[in-house]
Amino acid sequence: MITFFIALALLGIGYLFYSRVSEKMFVIDDRLTPAIANPDGVDITPMPKWKSFLIELLNIAGTGPIFGAISGALFGPIVFIWIVLGCILGGAVHDYFSGMISSRNNGESIVKLSGKYLGRFVEILMRIFSIILLILVTAVFVVSPSTLLESLTGGNVQAWVWMSIILAYYFLSTIVPIDKIIGKIYPLFGIILIGMAIAVIVGIIANSDKYPMLELFSNFKDLSKGNNSLPWWPFMMTTVACGAVSGFHATQSPMISKCIKSEKEGRQIFYGAMVAEGVIALIWAAAAMAFFRVNTEDGWNTLNQIGGNSNSVNDIARGVLGSFGTVLAIVGVVICPITSGDTALRSCRLIVGETTKLDQKKIKNRIILTFPLFAIVIGLSIWNFADEKNFNILWHWFAWSNQVLAAICLWVSTGYMFKNNKNKYTSLFTAIPALFMTAVVITYILAEPNLALGRIIPYYVSLIIGIVLALAIFGFYLYKLFKKKDEKLELE
Repeated sequence: MITFFIALALLGIGYLFYSRVSEKMFVIDDRLTPAIANPDGVDITPMPKWKSFLIELLNIAGTGPIFGAISGALFGPIVFIWIVLGCILGGAVHDYFSGMISSRNNGESIVKLSGKYLGRFVEILMRIFSIILLILVTAVFVVSPSTLLESLTGGNVQAWVWMSIILAYYFLSTIVPIDKIIGKIYPLFGIILIGMAIAVIVGIIANSDKYPMLELFSNFKDLSKGNNSLPWWPFMMTTVACGAVSGFHATQSPMISKCIKSEKEGRQIFYGAMVAEGVIALIWAAAAMAFFRVNTEDGWNTLNQIGGNSNSVNDIARGVLGSFGTVLAIVGVVICPITSGDTALRSCRLIVGETTKLDQKKIKNRIILTFPLFAIVIGLSIWNFADEKNFNILWHWFAWSNQVLAAICLWVSTGYMFKNNKNKYTSLFTAIPALFMTAVVITYILAEPNLALGRIIPYYVSLIIGIVLALAIFGFYLYKLFKKKDEKLELE
């Protein structure tokens, strides 16, 4: 329990101090935001700061910090280190800069920003990854609530019926103005998500004699044998994405960047929402390590006792909170994925709209843009239901494409800092986490046993290649950095 509270305190301290460092590095001013300068009544519209915060939290969270943290708990208490450091130094910086840079560019998507600051090739790459990722998120977050609702109704209302209802909601929320549905119900759901996490950790603490937490100080070792023997590097960094570092957030922050009323709000909304998500992930990781702990030599469990799914959430909530916990779990597992799925589809519509240059103020154009994306989501959702293994395939694709997006977004932020700040060395602020995530994703793609390359390339070879290639990319950045500095000195 000591480890949990230390980690919780560090997240709070990280927000109080490092968020201000991020704000100082970005250099905010009093310019008009898109919501004030160019409102369109559909996607670009001013909202109160508290509402923007809760919508941003729900957009980036969903079940990510719940399912991911529970699965990440299989690596043991070392996951606390990743959630804390990943969130403060990487994820919150990633979210803050993606949101603020978008605001400086009239709410443009991460795709357009990547082209502006890293070049045309990266823009094309980001367009592909963003659309694939957002479609995968939408499809993935149809399955879990549909199957759970079928179970809760005793099979009387089958999953495909629930799927149809959820998909109909996705389509509607994607085409109507953001303040009509999302702006009205998301703040309430955001409060529920926070309340659910608080209730679970209070229940674990109140039953600490029955559910003692694993401590980092006495269990600082690799417990990944319970996770199919996958080593913590890089698999912990992709398993626990939401709550630490997640590229999906780069597609969501620009949505809220269109709604903030002042650049001063960015620190609380973008950095603050990510830290709040880190707290939620920390709570669920701690709860999983306490609830599923068994008295073995390692003090831990095996994969068949825990999984990052709705059953594990139900087990924990029901076990520590009884019938009240069951209700909370049901609400969380049903609502949270739905609220990630609909905003994912909305972001996808915005990105495709930027490409086609269709005027999205007109509802006819919004329907035209949404319909083909919606058709693909329906196809993937049906494919998901056909075989449980298909969901795992989609999840693996989501895991690596998500973190590829995170690495590129951090390099986009670095490009922005490099081109716009008088002191070019401030770009190191985002370049260092970009280097880290680049090494993670390259190693993951080469080592993941469910991907083609991971079946033929040994893990340690993947590790070496990943680090070397990441350092080579970082070396190219340093070359550009010092070359730019030398050119500036010559001009002076």
